Amino acid sequence: MASGGGNSTDSSPTEGSSDFVVVANRLPIDQVRLPDGTTTWKRSPGGLVTALEPLLRKQHGAWIGWPGVADSDEEPIIQDGLRLYPVRLSADDVAEYYEGFSNATLWPLYHDVIVKPIYRREWWDRYVDVNRRFAEATSRAAAHGATIWVQDYQLQLVPKMLRMLRPDLTIGFFLHIPFPPVELFMQMPWRTEIIEGLLGADLVGFHLPGGAQNFLILARRLVGANTSRGTVGVRSRFGEVQVGFRTVKVGAFPISIDSADLDTKARDRGIRQRAKEIRAELGNPRKVMLGVDRLDYTKGIDVRLRAFSDLLAEKRADRTDTVLVQLATPSRERVESYIEMREDIERQVGHINGEYGEIGRPVVHYVHRAIPRDDLIAFFVAADIMLVTPLRDGMNLVAKEYVACRSDLGGALVLSEFTGAAAELRQAYLCNPHHTDGVKLAIEQALDQSADEGKRRMRAMRRQVLAHDVDRWARSFLDALAVGRGN
Repeated sequence: MASGGGNSTDSSPTEGSSDFVVVANRLPIDQVRLPDGTTTWKRSPGGLVTALEPLLRKQHGAWIGWPGVADSDEEPIIQDGLRLYPVRLSADDVAEYYEGFSNATLWPLYHDVIVKPIYRREWWDRYVDVNRRFAEATSRAAAHGATIWVQDYQLQLVPKMLRMLRPDLTIGFFLHIPFPPVELFMQMPWRTEIIEGLLGADLVGFHLPGGAQNFLILARRLVGANTSRGTVGVRSRFGEVQVGFRTVKVGAFPISIDSADLDTKARDRGIRQRAKEIRAELGNPRKVMLGVDRLDYTKGIDVRLRAFSDLLAEKRADRTDTVLVQLATPSRERVESYIEMREDIERQVGHINGEYGEIGRPVVHYVHRAIPRDDLIAFFVAADIMLVTPLRDGMNLVAKEYVACRSDLGGALVLSEFTGAAAELRQAYLCNPHHTDGVKLAIEQALDQSADEGKRRMRAMRRQVLAHDVDRWARSFLDALAVGRGN
């Protein structure tokens, strides 16, 4: 492997020397191929690494994760001064642990069974095996008494495994997707093992109080643990679970974005010029509506297309001066349900344009590829209405990103009630994505809002998003974790 782009393995980090360790399915790097055919690692941007980077540097921190390439070596990587420990996954590991149990079993179950989860013993066995490898890699990297922060649904067994390997560690776990209602979670054949896995942590965090409450009920029902409720910090509702002589805290910590950085970038002259160009390329319509999503069945892309089609048919939206731009990032393209969903969405787009578009003037502009970050910010600045209509979403950071980019106090947000963001962005036009008439009404209200009403709503949402950023989220979780480890 060639070295470049700030990457170096010359001064390999010493195992067992990290006081703070982040454990996530992916390392914050991507492999890139250089013109000479060699490969190197490039830092991949993300809110989590941005928020935690100062702490990682200050505390000789490390990041444990898969580098995204099957059968990669496990040599430690120094990337821009960050110490990264790769966990090696084979092609079979990726197929069964990641694409299988994580994304065909857990993902649909945790998203209210929008698609039926698949329960396969061999996938579970592989999930256990890979979680054990992550726990062992973390144990090797962590200094005595270190703080460990395990991230997300792919690694729910790591806290207990790590606790058994290293009882000296302080362990936190945060779930980045919704935690399902008790009745749905009880479908899981390995439900007790997952709850016990999470109870290995000192603090288990969710986006919303409802997720924390569901977990407390399951801890009582499946493990027979004693639980209680209380408060921690200013914003975080939490309870406690008694596990032997240990007390596990369970709390709500709504995640956010690097809102100040987005606010600054959206004010850039080049970004604003690009936003004007986007509107011109669209024919300078009176209203531009925008959807930005990973192509996933939870995101409700079909919901907004159906609602827009109905509004055009009912002449409640004007096909001559209103356009919808849907940016859909490719996702899980080998999974059958995703292939079918993409075909259905593209069929809807074709139908709407066939019915209401003109030659050279479609009413829906659909892009199925990743969009560069600066272009995405320009789209946020250009759009009059942001459509965020998931059937279920742990938070949905796109809604917050749109708000952070609107320093002009322009724009309107149509937001599903079933996103975590809806609890914070109450001034959005909230809708039930299962109720097409309700979605249509929310879009119509956003289309027709007055400038003064729009400014009032956007000002209130910006106040929330700029005050409660990703750094505040990380600090609130880690502060609660530090307090909680006095047991």
